[in-house]
Amino acid sequence: MSEYIKTTQVFLDNPATTVDEALNFFAKKAVELGISDDEAGCLAAFNEREAMGTTGMQGGFAIPHCKSTVVKDAAILVAKFANDIDWNSLDGRPVKVAVALFAPDGDVHLTLLSTVAGMLTDESFRSKLLAAADAEAVAGVINHAMSN
Repeated sequence: MSEYIKTTQVFLDNPATTVDEALNFFAKKAVELGISDDEAGCLAAFNEREAMGTTGMQGGFAIPHCKSTVVKDAAILVAKFANDIDWNSLDGRPVKVAVALFAPDGDVHLTLLSTVAGMLTDESFRSKLLAAADAEAVAGVINHAMSN
């Protein structure tokens, strides 16, 4: 099985209570993990995307994405929130989990987005991800789905 996401890219009981706090968290972690050297640039890319329309999907999930030249390599970060976040989701329900995508300019962004969005349409995948209780389990659910 390929490793698309490592346990160091999974954050449980994230304390964010708003979309802004969640996006700030992801931008900060991108720099800490070496995905980018530009926290402000990542945050700007997230905010530009949110301004085009919510990335809050359905079933308690959001897929914020940062497509920018400030991103060195494509990456995925996951946050399971300690409390639900009102993300103006398509189904009106709060978000419990955000799967943040980072991509340099180019087509990899669309491939990542298509793959993750497709996974989130699968009720079984969503249930497994919500039930995953530790970083290893979260990474395992995502890695398994992405390798199939």
